[in-house]
This record gives sequence, C-alpha cells and structure tokens, in this order.
Amino acid sequence: MRHEETGQQMRVAETIRATGHPRIQATHMSTLEITKDKHLTERGDCIVAVCASKGAADLSSNFRRLVRNNNAHVIMTMMAGNLSERITGRGDRRLALSHPTDLVARKSNYVCTRTVMVGADKSASDMSREFVSAIRNQSSRIEVEIVAEL
Repeated sequence: MRHEETGQQMRVAETIRATGHPRIQATHMSTLEITKDKHLTERGDCIVAVCASKGAADLSSNFRRLVRNNNAHVIMTMMAGNLSERITGRGDRRLALSHPTDLVARKSNYVCTRTVMVGADKSASDMSREFVSAIRNQSSRIEVEIVAEL
C-alpha cells in the first residue's frame, strides 16, 4: 500500500499455483477460468489451469475489499515456463467471491460467485496458441498473480 498526497493508492496481490492439463482447449470467447478441480472435460473450453491452490472463496479479505470497487483495476498474469499472458480488467461492487473452486475473468459485466474480474481485455480464446500449447502439458506448472489496484 502506498500513500500519496492526493489520497491513498492501494494494491493487493494474490498468488495462485496451478497445473496444465492435456484437455485444455482455451477456445471460449468471453471468459477464462482457473479451477481447483483436477479433471477437465471437453465442455470446459474456458478452463486454462487446473489443480489451483485457490478458488474465489480463498482470496484474502484485503483483496476482496479492494476488488469489490467499480474503480479497481485488476491484472491477472499467468506464467508457464518462460511464457506469460496478461489479462486486465476491473473490479465490481457486486463480486461475491464465494465459489470454493473456481476463478473466472469475464469480458462482459456478468457477475456470479466465481467472477474475479469483469471487462477483461482477453478471454481464453485470445491467449497465444504457444501459451495454450505449453499449458496442455500436465506437468506444466502455472503461476498466476492477480493484482487489484485502486
């Protein structure tokens, strides 16, 4: 947290560890999802990481407080080996953040218990195919950092 003369600037980061999966398609055009689940079916075309260390309900109270502001900027960075993807969006006062297993970034303004970001600039289908190829490997270790700033 940084204090400035014109007010306070706050920043809270969450780190999530996850793995890849051979069934990752990353073809959904409006969302991307990270899940604690270990298994993935062909219907999960928005899922980009499994076996996550956190779901929405596991996020800290400081992160929750900050991301529940319509003016919060949210940045999700996913790293797998030497590749990375960056997704930016915003928070929303309606975020429940209560889902036990899933974290979802959405291009739309739709909110449910899994939503951690709305107005995202990328969905699963927008990720580079090189990155998607890397996360299709079950031994891929994926590190996700989600930052909320106000």
